[in-house]
Amino acid sequence: MSVISLFSGAFCKEAAVIAALETTTGLPVVRDADLTDLAGKLSGLGPDKIGKAFSAKTSVFNKFTHEKQRAVAWLRLALATRLAEEERMLLAGYCALLPPREIAHVLRVCLIADAAFRRAAAAEEAGFADRDAQRALERADEDASLWTALAAGSKDPWAPSLYDMVVPMDKTGVDEAGVLIAKHLADPAVRVTDASKACVRDFLLAARVETVVTGKGHDVGVSAKDGVVILTINKKVLLLDRLENELRGIVGKIEGVADVVTKVGKGYYQTDIYRRADFEMPTKVLLVDDEREFVQTLSERLSMREVGSHAVFDGESALRMMADDEPEVMVLDLKMPGIDGLEVLKRTKAERPDVEVIILTGHGSEADQEECMRLGAFAYLQKPVDIEKLSDTLKRANEKVRARKATA
Repeated sequence: MSVISLFSGAFCKEAAVIAALETTTGLPVVRDADLTDLAGKLSGLGPDKIGKAFSAKTSVFNKFTHEKQRAVAWLRLALATRLAEEERMLLAGYCALLPPREIAHVLRVCLIADAAFRRAAAAEEAGFADRDAQRALERADEDASLWTALAAGSKDPWAPSLYDMVVPMDKTGVDEAGVLIAKHLADPAVRVTDASKACVRDFLLAARVETVVTGKGHDVGVSAKDGVVILTINKKVLLLDRLENELRGIVGKIEGVADVVTKVGKGYYQTDIYRRADFEMPTKVLLVDDEREFVQTLSERLSMREVGSHAVFDGESALRMMADDEPEVMVLDLKMPGIDGLEVLKRTKAERPDVEVIILTGHGSEADQEECMRLGAFAYLQKPVDIEKLSDTLKRANEKVRARKATA
């Protein structure tokens, strides 16, 4: 018996098919939650952080932190660990897209159906009205599409090239689907062999390397073959030789790596510029100021110093960011129309006391400074500010955030 990886569109009778396969094959089911828990333990990040990889919503700071890529790397390691320990399983959920094609004893299955069938299933299973069912399908398909791009490099989650078989559930009954999948699982081409076991070992090594590489701030493709690790650079980099040498130096020290090969992929010739995440520098800085030209210029100058920032131009937007994302340091102007900086500081410290707030204003008074520091501001700076002084203040605020996280 081998492995079934089952990826499904929302409202395509996935649960019923899994139940039928459990009965037909006797395979133990491994779900996303199981791998998220294991990845959380292996990484030390916890399952909540890992689970965010599945969401369509991406933090505005991800281009600086690569958090989603790091989470996927740990999910791959969790799956590779399970595959190395177990030759029989029914892998169900988003993680079904993670096993590499080279592992021949994994039968890759997709369940999908037309929109009318799925809307009807949504009404039956969740009690949705037709309009609500359509919205639920659109949200689910957006999640699936973004996950597929991240995990498998394809924008189409239903692309036949990703699977060994695609089952149209609008034309196939649940029991029939279970029998059909079990029949294909019995094909000799899907049996466990010495060669397919070797591919699992390669997957495990590649996953271990990927967690190390992403942990150092890099975002490159990783694969392995018989101890040789292949690193694929998919974004343009100004000093390619230096990046390749750095990557070889990191990966060459990992146990089990016999050799390291670097190459450029198709994405290298696109317009994106390679950016390494520097975890010693602030990477989640929210800039809040109604002077658009000033704050945009400030963001660019900070970026040149490897500080990751995102700018908003009013207090309302800042508070929404506090609720919807995870900024760690805020640089805040006091005098803004609408909700002013003092009110933003009060609410931020009440709702997110872990966020360090640096006041940067050109109109404040000594009384304002005293009040801001009383409310918990990290620092109070006056415009115009020396960029090096601001950078140093940001670094110190970031160190405080990191120290607090390390002891949490």
